Amino acid sequence: MNKGNIEVVLAAETNPTLAAIGKKIIQNERITFDDGVYLFEHANLPFVGALANWKRESLHGDATYFNKNFHIEPTNVCVFSCKFCSYSKLYAHKEEGWELTIDQMLNIVKSYDGKPVTEVHIVGGVHPKLTLDFFLELMRAIKAHRPELHIKAFTPVELDYMFRKAKVSVEEGMRLAHEAGLDSLPGGGAEIFHPEIRTVICNDKATAEEWLHIHKTAHQLGMHSNATLLYGHIEKAWHRIDHMERLRQLQDETKGFNTFIPLKFRNKDNDMHDVPESTLLNDLKMYAISRLYLDNFPHIKAYWPMLGRQTAQLTLSYGVNDIDGTIDDTTKIYSMAGSEEQTPAMTTQELVRLIQQAKRKPIERGTLYNVIQDYSNYEFALDEA
Repeated sequence: MNKGNIEVVLAAETNPTLAAIGKKIIQNERITFDDGVYLFEHANLPFVGALANWKRESLHGDATYFNKNFHIEPTNVCVFSCKFCSYSKLYAHKEEGWELTIDQMLNIVKSYDGKPVTEVHIVGGVHPKLTLDFFLELMRAIKAHRPELHIKAFTPVELDYMFRKAKVSVEEGMRLAHEAGLDSLPGGGAEIFHPEIRTVICNDKATAEEWLHIHKTAHQLGMHSNATLLYGHIEKAWHRIDHMERLRQLQDETKGFNTFIPLKFRNKDNDMHDVPESTLLNDLKMYAISRLYLDNFPHIKAYWPMLGRQTAQLTLSYGVNDIDGTIDDTTKIYSMAGSEEQTPAMTTQELVRLIQQAKRKPIERGTLYNVIQDYSNYEFALDEA
């Protein structure tokens, strides 16, 4: 969408407050906290969608990124009891969960030998017996076997617990992890930063301040990271904007975030099963406003295993320019919570076709958005995986 077209959209807007916010956006001025809340509470989806699509195309054109990655989940046993979680088993019932050894996880890595994956994503529950030393040894083993494989691993919730158990500071713990092979941090564990919500849904895990401090420390070490927000449960619009404002401020300071990923709350088999899930309209609005508010984040990602393939495809017109990866594994976190996607992987062919069907340009990337292959003119054979 060119600037002339978006100006037509703004000219047709009868709400002067919305028109003024839209004018700020197309003039590349930063919108305020109150502007962000107003968009959630008063703007319709076509309005924010048009602006978000204009912003996305201004930054990236039609380029839509994906990577070839796989996940390792060391354990689903966890000392924490987040009300929204359908995945973990409390340590008191650890016999109902799983716990992988270093050899078992290294064997998963070895199963991808000769395959063109570029990233391993390692996250799981917080198990009291899986220590910092345990994970340092795991990362060294992975790097010794496949040095070029990018290790994106451990939420601040996992890291905070490891560091406390090891009696090391965040700065020392992050240095040790980085030296052992940790290349970047995923965005998980953020949930909603404001204590009004955090104390209700995940009171016993790392605080917002601790989460932000670990990411800031990673950035200071030259590492990049992602950020998430868990939406569509008991939070209000201003809680979402408060969360994004804290991220925006840290990004102003460190410029270390690559990607923001809104994560949809799923209500199956958890303590919040009575909370209705967000509608498709509100899902798309969340992505669009994320693109508009987080003006200093390069990328907005839709995590397709959680949203479902069709909804993820729709987000590509609402500010999203990344659709995650092939995720070639047996990921359980979202399928156990009621995700529409029970098939945990897509082939390169399927991802490319999904992006092409949305009239976008598929680009395979590395974790740090280096271009590996442009698939925009690629046609797969019918039997090609």
